[in-house]
Amino acid sequence: MPTPSTPDPSAPHRADPSATGPYATEPSATEPFATGPSATAADPSGTGTVLVTGASGTTGSRVVAGLVAAGAPVRAATRRGTTVAGAESAAFDWYDPDTHPAALDGVDRIYLVAPTGDPEPAAVVRPFLHRARASGVRRAVLLSSSAIASGGPALGRIHLALPEFFEEWAALRPSWFMQNFLHPPHPHAVSIREEGVIRTATGDGRVGFVDADDIAAVAVHTLCTEVGPADEFVITGPEALSHDDLAALFTESTGSRVTHRRLSEAQLAERLAATMPREYAEVLARLDQAIAAGAEDRVTDTVQRLTGRPPRSFRSLLAQHLR
Repeated sequence: MPTPSTPDPSAPHRADPSATGPYATEPSATEPFATGPSATAADPSGTGTVLVTGASGTTGSRVVAGLVAAGAPVRAATRRGTTVAGAESAAFDWYDPDTHPAALDGVDRIYLVAPTGDPEPAAVVRPFLHRARASGVRRAVLLSSSAIASGGPALGRIHLALPEFFEEWAALRPSWFMQNFLHPPHPHAVSIREEGVIRTATGDGRVGFVDADDIAAVAVHTLCTEVGPADEFVITGPEALSHDDLAALFTESTGSRVTHRRLSEAQLAERLAATMPREYAEVLARLDQAIAAGAEDRVTDTVQRLTGRPPRSFRSLLAQHLR
């Protein structure tokens, strides 16, 4: 199931055993989930290793770096077992259960990035969560999407399942990634660079675009704070912008004209289907239509509240990118 990010192993492109057994201690009324700049440092090491799935991707690589900086022991899981500075490496494939036991050995917290492009990722993630809890994992932090609520399709089903397996859990629901417009091979970044065009079916709809660094900061917080959350967090940037606004910002910042080309839902699905399964393309096109209807026209205080600093603006990130 797609989510609003780049189509790579770690980010949402914007995704059945029922286990029983002991849980970690639930947060109490006198010991709430911490927020603010001091919370991340409360328990950087925990009692075991933090497993980061999709560790080479857009958010996963940033989460690894943040955990290493916080002093947490980290195992970076990628399909090829790629070496990551400061972290232990592990070869991990969602569709190869034989890679799961070694990845989970000694782990007590997981950053969970579901397989990208799978319309039903819960089919492989749920058995993994069952195994994770049985091996001693006490906290899971899922990368989901602002567009998909608990119990919704794909990632929504994983979100709904988290409390079945863990008392300490979080579902991160970031808005569309700013990086989609800056870094190929995402189609937006490619079309801006090659044609000066952003193609969407979003009309005048606005989105609280978010920097992947801010998503990672929230993830590190929810993984490291002493008392685990049991909640979801919608993560946005500081302002909601339309794609016309983005085109104007690119034009102003680069000196080259960039335009927003408006497509119908059917036209967008047809274009996307040239590079991905049609079912996946149609879901992405429907997400654009939801934006057009106002579904993403919001901003939240999640980044400020959990990390103690404001979220980054698109203008600021673009200026840094162009330097």
